[in-house]
Amino acid sequence: MEAELVRELPSGEGWQYEPKWDGFRGVLENDGGELALWSRNGRPLLRYFPELAALGELLPPHCALDGEIVIARDGVLDFDSMQTRLHPAESRIRKLSAEIPAIFIAFDLLVWDGEPVHPRPLEERREELLRRGEGFWISPATRKLEAATAWLDRFEAAGLDGVIAKRLGSPYLPGSREAVVKVKEHKTADCVVVGVRWKERPEKLATLLLGLYRDDGELDYVGSAAIGRRNHDEIAALVLPLLDEKNERRFSEPNRWGTGELEETPLRPELVAEVRYDKVQGNRFRHGTKLIRFRSDKDPEQCTWREVRPARRQGDPTVESLLESGA
Repeated sequence: MEAELVRELPSGEGWQYEPKWDGFRGVLENDGGELALWSRNGRPLLRYFPELAALGELLPPHCALDGEIVIARDGVLDFDSMQTRLHPAESRIRKLSAEIPAIFIAFDLLVWDGEPVHPRPLEERREELLRRGEGFWISPATRKLEAATAWLDRFEAAGLDGVIAKRLGSPYLPGSREAVVKVKEHKTADCVVVGVRWKERPEKLATLLLGLYRDDGELDYVGSAAIGRRNHDEIAALVLPLLDEKNERRFSEPNRWGTGELEETPLRPELVAEVRYDKVQGNRFRHGTKLIRFRSDKDPEQCTWREVRPARRQGDPTVESLLESGA
């Protein structure tokens, strides 16, 4: 099943809410004693996560569970570590599987001991999953909108990036978005504008390049924000006087359109921009950001990593506490 992105969680009696785990989606299948772990597009994943093969002992023949493969470090989901596991060398994979083992979080039951469960309503599948899934990590769920809304505020501390809502009474619908929606909490950050990329030099700008200060006072490049045609001239008037042609720094980021690298020029770090983003991965915003406004009232030195990585507070959830609580 797929999820449609919406702006807010649906309300009413007909919904079940679950965390949106940040990992690799996978169907764990025992087909007559042979265990397999399939990605959303049918790619075999067990080779990359051999530590999950032990789950086969918990499944009778002819079973299938839908879930998410994740890695948690210090109570927080670590998507960067997930990507390191997709390595061609088996020796490397086995080393990493011992050092940073993954877990499989089940959230739906499709087949059990040869009996099709997927045609049954969601609430019945959930009941069967709780009854049959002993030994598995099972994703928490709630039918209370207030609890799910509170999750959106609390989940960032554990590395989750949203909430899923599933329609009660619905069967499992492979490939469909009719019965599942997702809400991803967008956040804002104030960043230093550290450079520009050009559409046509010296007049047409493509993107602003963004930075945040480390504790040692050095600037890290963290991503970019596109410059819209409507506001181009206004933005150009702000940034062009800051061009730092003598600075040889360049910012490494592939061009997602595959049309070659755009020319770039550093700026003197004197301008602050507020941008909207959805998630930080490693030392970058995972996706492009949206420019909201410029902050003439804020000094660039105030734009630090604390903007996007606030200190953990007492009582903030961890991945383990969420799974153990069941809600």
